[in-house]
Amino acid sequence: MSSAKHIIVGTAGHIDHGKSALVQALTGTDPDRWQEEKRRGITIDLGFAHLDLDDLHVAFVDVPGHERFVKNMLAGAGGIDLVVLVIAADESIKPQTREHFDICCLLGIARGLVALTKADLVDAEVVELVRLEAEDFLKGSFLEGAPIVPVSSKTGAGLDALKQELKRMAASVPGKDAGDHFRLPVDRAFVMKGFGTVVTGTLIGGSVAKDEEVEVFPQRRKLRVRGVQVHNRAAPRALAGQRTALNLAGVETGELVRGMVLAAPDLFEPTERVDVLLRLLPSARPLKDGARAHFHQGTAELIAEVRLLDRPQLKPGQECYAQFRLAGPILVLPGDRFIIRQFSPVITIGGGRILSIQAGKHKRGDAGTLSFLKTLADGSREQVLAALLGREPVGALTARRLVAQTGWRESELRAAVDSLVQAGKARRIVDSPLTVVSVARLAVLSTEALKTVEAFHHKEPLLEGIPKRELKERVFRRAPDALFASVLADLAAQGQVTVAGDRVKRAGREVKLSREEADAKAAIEQAFARAGLSVPTVKEVLAKARVEAKRAQKIIHILLRDKVLVRVSEELLFHQEAVGRLEALLRDYKRQQGDRISVAAFKQLTGVTRKYAIPLLEYLDRRRLTRRVGDVRVLQL
Repeated sequence: MSSAKHIIVGTAGHIDHGKSALVQALTGTDPDRWQEEKRRGITIDLGFAHLDLDDLHVAFVDVPGHERFVKNMLAGAGGIDLVVLVIAADESIKPQTREHFDICCLLGIARGLVALTKADLVDAEVVELVRLEAEDFLKGSFLEGAPIVPVSSKTGAGLDALKQELKRMAASVPGKDAGDHFRLPVDRAFVMKGFGTVVTGTLIGGSVAKDEEVEVFPQRRKLRVRGVQVHNRAAPRALAGQRTALNLAGVETGELVRGMVLAAPDLFEPTERVDVLLRLLPSARPLKDGARAHFHQGTAELIAEVRLLDRPQLKPGQECYAQFRLAGPILVLPGDRFIIRQFSPVITIGGGRILSIQAGKHKRGDAGTLSFLKTLADGSREQVLAALLGREPVGALTARRLVAQTGWRESELRAAVDSLVQAGKARRIVDSPLTVVSVARLAVLSTEALKTVEAFHHKEPLLEGIPKRELKERVFRRAPDALFASVLADLAAQGQVTVAGDRVKRAGREVKLSREEADAKAAIEQAFARAGLSVPTVKEVLAKARVEAKRAQKIIHILLRDKVLVRVSEELLFHQEAVGRLEALLRDYKRQQGDRISVAAFKQLTGVTRKYAIPLLEYLDRRRLTRRVGDVRVLQL
């Protein structure tokens, strides 16, 4: 089975046109699962069946035709490779034929054929008439020129021809990439006796195997896969494009419902706001900005507020950029297709393609936003990456964030980054984890950083430079630390700034004191020098300074920076000469009295009170010149 090609075939068409009967005739499996479906003779929920055609494995998704159950049809349509549009020869095209076909067009299904069912109920002339009507109906669509095969599920006539057409068309279906990120929209969840919770769905990307971890969205809960089935058979691994059932550990059935998505862990983020390219059906009513609609994507259905981004009203048959503000979180990725149905009465009115999943609120008519969305819709991967980098508020993007925004594999992302770097449009800040920034954004951040440093110098002329933390908060808020470090390194290499410890200043700048400030600085230094180890408090010094308290505080900061003063505690500063004399005094004590000294002996040795002795001893402990053992200190000078 691993070497066979797997495709998903969806049936679409009006109620009672024989979709389920056709699938059963082809596969031998009745896709109607529920007793109510069998009793009423209509498909209420999704049905599944399988057909092997040599090395081709076909999984049929039989979707309900009654208009009340179209939302279930939408749940099954997302993973379809080709569609069999079912039209009964005795009734021809009906309302749900049109609605189902519209949905297939909006979902971007590119291949299919038409089955004229119940051909045994009418004569050849009627069959030919319905065939002509179908050809006319399909003109201009993806099914124009597609095979139209009369069949009878009752007599078997035409079934072999239909199988051959399916096989022929399947050859042109591109294989799904099992190397992509794993995503499985859940269309069923139930309990299987002896196994526990089981979910099923069409695997739309990647692969999954027994004992692997998966993440449930939008809940962000991680679960373990206990077992895998592909098309009702146990398998070591399920691959993209296959109908898949997963037995999950650690979760009750009621906790998992249709509309949830299983995905690779620690990659994606759910969203409640998406930017889209929206097309309204020609048959729909005009859609006003702010209208509410039913939003269908994969197996999920949510109420959405529609915000049109370039006009107040979208007319039938028109296309525009829009934003959907969803009633709850959902996991989607750019490129995913969606359908919208009118809020009331509930009919299909349009659909399109998701462009951005991390969308901020936009103003209608904003040229920058519309240009950005056009790039997302039509641009190459390199152009999309450049656009994302250009609008990123924090400046740089990590590989993880880019994967969450785009759904790209990291290899695809790195290739796009390499192209932009070679073109001089981006810079790789860090290679692991990959962090990238646009060159234009880097220039803006460098300019803003320089302006901020200069503004700080103007406001605080007595301080050497702006603290790094303050500069990062002002210019690089929420930006990766690597981006901040890179900009500082660039500015320093260019001779624009000097980074000294935890401060940043313009290169070559020195603090210049006025005569009054220089006198105050000398007086403050002398006050501490004369005091020895019995120093005044900072408050006392500030109160006696010859300049106002704010400038005096900055002068003290200069003395601390130049290591003229030493901070021992929040309120106690000592002149560095006094501290040096204290260290020499303790060395002499150690030579004469031994390496242990009590608080009382320290007070007697230094002539200070307990007010100074305890902070000084704790300062010496921090510098590891002393070590406290019980009530004494061990001298380690």
